Amino acid sequence: MELRLLLVEDDDSLHRGIQFTLQQEGFQVASARSLAEARTALRSGETHLMLLDVQLPDGNGFDFCAEVRKERDVPIIFLTASDQEFDIVRGLDLGGDDYITKPFRLREFLSRIHAVLRRRAPHLREDDRNLLSTGPLTLNVSEMRLEKNGQEISLSVTEFRLLALLMSHPRVVLSKDRILQQVWPDGAEVLDDNTVAVNVRRLREKVEEDPQNPQYLVTVRGAGYRWNA
Repeated sequence: MELRLLLVEDDDSLHRGIQFTLQQEGFQVASARSLAEARTALRSGETHLMLLDVQLPDGNGFDFCAEVRKERDVPIIFLTASDQEFDIVRGLDLGGDDYITKPFRLREFLSRIHAVLRRRAPHLREDDRNLLSTGPLTLNVSEMRLEKNGQEISLSVTEFRLLALLMSHPRVVLSKDRILQQVWPDGAEVLDDNTVAVNVRRLREKVEEDPQNPQYLVTVRGAGYRWNA
């Protein structure tokens, strides 16, 4: 099960950085840069956790937290530049689950997100988060095992990394450069686009019913590859 996080942050640079980090961690990220956008995002789908900036163009994150708490019990982590004790206590008293001050270290940031999810949403088991499914395909990330129609399919380490990257970013177009950087982090500088194409072709032979007319791992001409979930 892919967890959906709502990021409410109006600083474009910080927003993009946090969004990229969360997506790399395997989360689906809904974006909002104002309270109005946040309200729309909350209505558009299930939200498992909200990361909420305090100072926003159209209002205050503290007030929005109180508003949300009247209708739903989604976990909320405040993001703010203020480390004043009064603000921290206010945020927690209003129903916030944690309070992270900027700037922050990414690993600690992710650790605190996972801690809140474990504490507030125990029904979302770690095992569920390790399973990526599309049609007849189920990838167990922690065990590095792929099943197709219930039958295990053998994957090389490189094929597993490529498939895990694609399946954890459904419907997102991934460029060849990005795939190189993430699947071959130690050798991306000496490899080329053909490396990606060759491995995509091998992976299609294993996951597609008709590799010549792929249904899941599709090419977006001039841009890269997309996983159709």
